[in-house]
Amino acid sequence: MSIKILAIESSCDDTSAAVIIDDNICSNVVSTQEIHEKYGGVVPEAASRQHQISILPVIKAALDKAEISKKELDAIAFTRGPGLLGSLIVGVSFAKSMAMSLNIPIIEVHHMKAHVLAHFIEKPAPQLPFLCLTVSGGHTQIVKVNEDLSMDILGKTLDDAAGEAFDKTGKMIGLPYPAGPHIDKAAKLGEAKFDFPEPKVPGLDFSFSGLKTAILYFLRDRMKEDPQFIVNNINDICASVQSRIISILMNKLKKAAKQSGISEISIAGGVSANSGLRDELTKAGKELGWNTYIPKFEYCTDNAAMIAMAAHFKYQKGEFAGQDITPAARLPF
Repeated sequence: MSIKILAIESSCDDTSAAVIIDDNICSNVVSTQEIHEKYGGVVPEAASRQHQISILPVIKAALDKAEISKKELDAIAFTRGPGLLGSLIVGVSFAKSMAMSLNIPIIEVHHMKAHVLAHFIEKPAPQLPFLCLTVSGGHTQIVKVNEDLSMDILGKTLDDAAGEAFDKTGKMIGLPYPAGPHIDKAAKLGEAKFDFPEPKVPGLDFSFSGLKTAILYFLRDRMKEDPQFIVNNINDICASVQSRIISILMNKLKKAAKQSGISEISIAGGVSANSGLRDELTKAGKELGWNTYIPKFEYCTDNAAMIAMAAHFKYQKGEFAGQDITPAARLPF
């Protein structure tokens, strides 16, 4: 008998619902909030209010697209954390209430682990064990996925995430939020001719706060000399910033692969949609003999399909949550 699970993702500013039947994603509906663009970043209160508006129509659309009714569901999964607490409350509360009304179990999912497990949505999937560079607006980490699908963090950011470096740079040079896609597009038209520093962080950990400061001071000094510097050099600035962020990420990933002896290498998270990072991973794979795995764009950013896939594995193990479960803005990996 097929197992049908509804999954809900509401960790930040995207409301998403998906339906998985066994291990097949049958729908993945995402409603993106545009209200935050004018503020240059996500406003938590506005995000949670928009989730309340969007969650019911998004879930209905996911069920309709999968061509099943809510009465056919065997479980409901949701993102417990990490994320914005107000946003998480909306998704968790809805999932618990809906599951209670249907008398079916609930499954809590760790947002960052779901990003990694998104690699099992489509074939071929990485062979176990594999490494995953998980890069988003709030997290940057290298994860080892073991034979039993348990995960160990080999390296993580000590301060800011790579996604924050993209967004803060975008704000400095006047690009809309989220800035990552705009920087990626402009970088293709520019040349990486400005040499920004690469942080000297031991081991496999990352740091991006110093890079952000270096970019700020660079722009400040150049603007004193030429008030039109950013306007006249925006493509080269974007290319230079993107090149440095990617080199930081790839150098650590290469080091992790060498130390672990693992050649199954993947990327995940919102920043894994960056074309420069995708190209560099593919290039490194050919040079170093890696088998590389890059998710489709729709499974890189926050989406419920990855929550559904994580829930699929947890359902198989009988890992259900109780109605006393609460959301967590910070959640141990």
